[in-house]
Amino acid sequence: MAITQGEEGDYFGSQETSLQALDYLDKKNIKHHFYLSINYNNLGAVTDYLKDYDQAISFYKQAINFSTDSANRRIYENNLALSYQYAKRYDDALAIFEHIFKQVQPKDAEYPRILTNLAKTRWLKNHEYPANIDFLKAMKIRVSKGDLWGVNSSYTHLAEYYELVNKDSALFYAIKRYSTSKTINSPGDQINALNKLIEISDPHDIRLYFLKFKQLSDSIQQARAAAKNQFALIRYEVEKNKADNLRLEKENVEKQNRLVRQRAITGASIFLLLLAVGGGTLWYKRRKQRLELEAQNRVKETQLHLSKKIHDVVANGIYRVMSEIEHGDEVDRDGVLDKLENMYHQSRDISHDVEQETITETPYNEQLASLLKSFAADHRKVLIAGNDAEQWDDISKRIKDEVKHVLQELMVNMKKHSQAEQVVVRFEKSEQKLNIFYKDNGVGIPEEKSNGKGLANTVSRIESLGGRITFVNEPGKGLNITTVIPL
Repeated sequence: MAITQGEEGDYFGSQETSLQALDYLDKKNIKHHFYLSINYNNLGAVTDYLKDYDQAISFYKQAINFSTDSANRRIYENNLALSYQYAKRYDDALAIFEHIFKQVQPKDAEYPRILTNLAKTRWLKNHEYPANIDFLKAMKIRVSKGDLWGVNSSYTHLAEYYELVNKDSALFYAIKRYSTSKTINSPGDQINALNKLIEISDPHDIRLYFLKFKQLSDSIQQARAAAKNQFALIRYEVEKNKADNLRLEKENVEKQNRLVRQRAITGASIFLLLLAVGGGTLWYKRRKQRLELEAQNRVKETQLHLSKKIHDVVANGIYRVMSEIEHGDEVDRDGVLDKLENMYHQSRDISHDVEQETITETPYNEQLASLLKSFAADHRKVLIAGNDAEQWDDISKRIKDEVKHVLQELMVNMKKHSQAEQVVVRFEKSEQKLNIFYKDNGVGIPEEKSNGKGLANTVSRIESLGGRITFVNEPGKGLNITTVIPL
């Protein structure tokens, strides 16, 4: 899925899916190393497209580390060297290209590619280097083998080289590249070829190339927009299957409990009947009392077991679904979240209702602690400060409810986007104001998420209380949020 998204231009989506795929692969399992190397190579490729070259270099090194095949390793090394080239670290790139070049023969399929990359890096480092000789040599090999994708690449490099040397030759190879990119049906290469033609063509030709460029660019944008949602149905089906499995497990537990109760009642009835026939009245009464006590204990144990199952399976299951629905594109998230949250608390109350007729309300500070700690994991710590019971004594129910909603929104956003390893939430009450400080060490709020509906809801909730919420976003370093609510 991640590779397909990358090939169709959904680079952020591909990056996110590749990172999710890592959760299914075990670095200690040698059988998984082949897939790990492919996944890290894809992460490097899409991260290159996003121009984060330092991170791409890190991913390519991981791909090489897990590579189990020498041919694939050379491909990953070539990609790593290209990342160095994009980052203008030409000496690092040359060291790798020269090392690979010594390992290949002119008859090898990858020889023209390595020769071209080596020549281009030398030319980028020193524009007096005659890279066109190697470019032409690689092009002839590719033409002889019918490698149109490779030929297209050669035309690209020759057009770039001659742009500084001979405009007519640059225009010639740019036109050849555009023609070849149409033959191999590569919209991306067509766009780049048209862009180069617009830069170097005569003024009377530029308008024609620009019209083609605009038409093709619009088409590509539409295709990429459609590609972003191509796996939404698959993800929905996976989550639906998980929910169905949880429901079936619950039904099986209930059936087993009913069977146990039926067997217990049947056995106790037969046993009591035998005792009534064979024993005296006093012995019968004492025996009956003891059996009733045992039956009550068994029922209580069954009730406690069922209560735990409902709490662990149903309540937490609904909570996970609530978190996922929250990020749907076409769902009335506020309405659905309110209903699911109500169901979540009701399912938790069931675990207490088995043992007592009246439900004892959980203290608010414990509710907050439970909510925040539910987002902790092996790779993520959640620290809470100032959440004492007396802190909330004089605070209205409305403020408490809105605070819980806001914290849940922030924690869900953290879990889905921030990649944070540590989250700190601190509460402080002073000068008739409730102050809430949130901090994580994640990647911050991406620009495309900063205007999301979820964050807008948190702002409107706090403002409805007469308060204010401030976001201090440092992309790549973390997020600081300060909330002030008048009491």
